[in-house]
Amino acid sequence: MKQNSLRVVITGASSGIGAATAVAFARQGAYLVLGARGREGLEDIATRCREAGGQAEIGIVDVTDAGAVATFAAAARAALGGIDLWFSDVGIGVVGKYLDVPMADHRQVVETNLVSHMNEAHAVLPVFVHQGHGIWVNMISLGGYITSPYAAAYSASKFGLRGFSAALRGEMHDHPDIHICDVYPTFVDTPAIFHAGNYTGARLTYPPGALAPETVANAVVKLARQPRATTVIGMPETMLKLGQFAAPLTNLLMKRFMDRWSRRAEPARDTVGTMYTPAPDASGIHGGQRRHGGQRNTALAVGAAVVGVALAARLLSRRG
Repeated sequence: MKQNSLRVVITGASSGIGAATAVAFARQGAYLVLGARGREGLEDIATRCREAGGQAEIGIVDVTDAGAVATFAAAARAALGGIDLWFSDVGIGVVGKYLDVPMADHRQVVETNLVSHMNEAHAVLPVFVHQGHGIWVNMISLGGYITSPYAAAYSASKFGLRGFSAALRGEMHDHPDIHICDVYPTFVDTPAIFHAGNYTGARLTYPPGALAPETVANAVVKLARQPRATTVIGMPETMLKLGQFAAPLTNLLMKRFMDRWSRRAEPARDTVGTMYTPAPDASGIHGGQRRHGGQRNTALAVGAAVVGVALAARLLSRRG
């Protein structure tokens, strides 16, 4: 192993943002251990990492199983000789009105998006404490600040994940070289949309202006050099936080939008996606729905709308 080469572990590495981040680190000569449930997807990305100039090993792991995560972390530590950065990227979603989605699916979303990240932190933080350094990068998303009707469990898991990170940051205060870093992208064009559970009766699509996975990957790679608590990608951080003031109104507007969209979109059958089993084949990095050239304009439009709604909500509250 080359001196000063980063030792990186990525979960959810078989597709999407995790896969793009693995390749981005590999281009810098990193040594990687990649984890996910699906062997085909992991082997595909590991091959891409080696072709990009990195070293990569894979580990099949269901991160909702705390014991399996502990075993995976121990194997990664042994393979790498230590862990400099751990990227906790596993996430799933189910789209549909809360009462239309089975409780088992809601539970699976919370287990995957929140409890699995807790399992990973519980496994790797002792390694960081022993080393005296380490960076835990926690993939959250826009959903950690702005709730989304038709995705109640997803919203619950992401809000919980943001609180979990904040608590860990407080506990790690006496370890100045251990960093807890949260990443909040807006919509990203990955295969995740094809993996989601869907009870809307309509085919899921990304809105215009979805980010490229590589944009998020580059932001994560930057955290290895310059760790920071909060990284927002796709819109200004201040606008994202202002959206919290406008939650009642934005929820109503989003609910009406989703109602209208589900009636007009191309029909689709209900599906659980890959919530319970991995994709049968390699999924790759991209979702194939990104429209080039619209990202900046869409981000600015979303940001302006958030600010406008926030200000309106504040004025209404004062009048009341």
